[in-house]
Amino acid sequence: MTRDPDVTVVVAVYNTMPYLTECLNSLVRQSIGPERLEVVAVDDGSTDGSGAELDRFAERYPDVVKVIHQPNSGGPAAPSNRALGVATGRFVYFIGADDYLGEEALERMVACADANESDVVVGRMVGTNGRYVHQKLYDGNHPSISLYDSALPFTLANTKLFRRELVEKHGLRFPEDLPVGSDQPFTIEACVRARKISVISDYTCYYAVKRGDASNITYRANHLARLRCTARIMEHTAALIPAGPQRDAVLKRHFDWELSKLLQKDFPALDPDTRRQVCEGVGALVDTYFTDGLRDGTGVKRRVRFGLARRGAVEELTRAIAEETDHGAPPFLLEGDRAFAVYPGFRDAAVGLDERYYEVLGETVAGRLSAGTRLESADWEQHGEELALTVKLRVGVTGDTASAVVALAQGAMPQSADKPGARKLPKDAPRPKRTGTLTAGTAEDGGTLLTARIPLAAARAKRGVRLYADVAGSTYEIPVRTEGQPLPLARRWGSTAPHRVAANPNTKGRLVITTAPLWEPKPSVGARLRRTLSRSKSVGARLRRTLSRSKRK
Repeated sequence: MTRDPDVTVVVAVYNTMPYLTECLNSLVRQSIGPERLEVVAVDDGSTDGSGAELDRFAERYPDVVKVIHQPNSGGPAAPSNRALGVATGRFVYFIGADDYLGEEALERMVACADANESDVVVGRMVGTNGRYVHQKLYDGNHPSISLYDSALPFTLANTKLFRRELVEKHGLRFPEDLPVGSDQPFTIEACVRARKISVISDYTCYYAVKRGDASNITYRANHLARLRCTARIMEHTAALIPAGPQRDAVLKRHFDWELSKLLQKDFPALDPDTRRQVCEGVGALVDTYFTDGLRDGTGVKRRVRFGLARRGAVEELTRAIAEETDHGAPPFLLEGDRAFAVYPGFRDAAVGLDERYYEVLGETVAGRLSAGTRLESADWEQHGEELALTVKLRVGVTGDTASAVVALAQGAMPQSADKPGARKLPKDAPRPKRTGTLTAGTAEDGGTLLTARIPLAAARAKRGVRLYADVAGSTYEIPVRTEGQPLPLARRWGSTAPHRVAANPNTKGRLVITTAPLWEPKPSVGARLRRTLSRSKSVGARLRRTLSRSKRK
């Protein structure tokens, strides 16, 4: 009996037990039904029983599951290509052998492709067991998106539905000499050539599993192997897309993701020759593809690392990464409306890196400012009837700090500020004025030590201690965290109108100052009578409601 399935699911398998069983179960239980489904699984020389598990499913579901056994090829590309050679579905879908699908995934994606005449459909994908999956693409269902003005470049795995006619028309196959990332050239070219790309966000189609031992192939390749693969992928992309904003939109992913990961905290631990080779390789890609637009749109931390690699400044790059890992980001140097991150090599003629690489160029730096701000001490300062809060703060800025303000702010920070612990104020937002005095000095470990004396008003209030600083033309509001520092004991002050003041951390560890009258004045006879009458009316109303309900019963 000849079958014409709607979708062929391709599974490249190498030593994925026991995850393979859940993967296969999720396929044979798809709501699309067995008559519309074909599964082609290629055992790439497994030695852990995966091959036998595939045969078990093929015997149990002979009309659905087809198994091919072959010697190990070293990666998922060759078995995927082998499966494509025998696929018969109108669409093909690729799944990792340690992952699994939502029950309605294939039915929904095929329906979406048919309704929108899509060549590629991306179903919502989530990570499990700590696996990171970029989520920005899934902000809604989209009948049609572009590779160039969406988050699709950050979702380039082949775990998508592809129209097989598109695949065969353009001879799309996976490069078999790439140990990692071999799905990206296939996916990028399919998206470049597709008539329409659709996104399903209202249903979780794909569950990406991080194995308990983190043995997924993504986590195994070394720096030089990943560098070579990334270079090949970028070359392939450049051959498909002419130079310009569209190419930049795709390559930004590779600078922000693959190349950035080569220059992280494990870089200083590499042997000197490997560090040199990584710098040479990254530097060559920066020279070739890191346009001015990409440079200015990349955060200063990554931009400096790319620049140092390009200059062959291996020691400065190593020091920049190690110092940031151990001590946090360096302070910002403020010079008028400009701000610079003072990493190693800054304005060093021997390094010769343009200072624009070190400059804050429009990116939001709230998180870095928050991380660089800490409470050194807090105390009360009383003179007669007047009381002030004196705080010393270490802040992650140097240079022109005249715009800094330490003030008490009413109300909670917005939810959007919770993650970085600070926020960039809108241009039209009112900026607190300085009250009291503020002096600046140099902190022992870099940055600036601000000493602020803030007068306290005799009032009922609950206000947070916040730092306001201008960086690169924008004002940032930074809550002061207590960081476990001892806080002054609550104090009573004032004789004519006694008040109490207390300093405490809130639930997020931010310093809050609470003031309140020591006692409330007694209400007048008239006020007490009005409260009594009000309570009487409330009691009467409740009694009438109770009687009314009793009558209805």
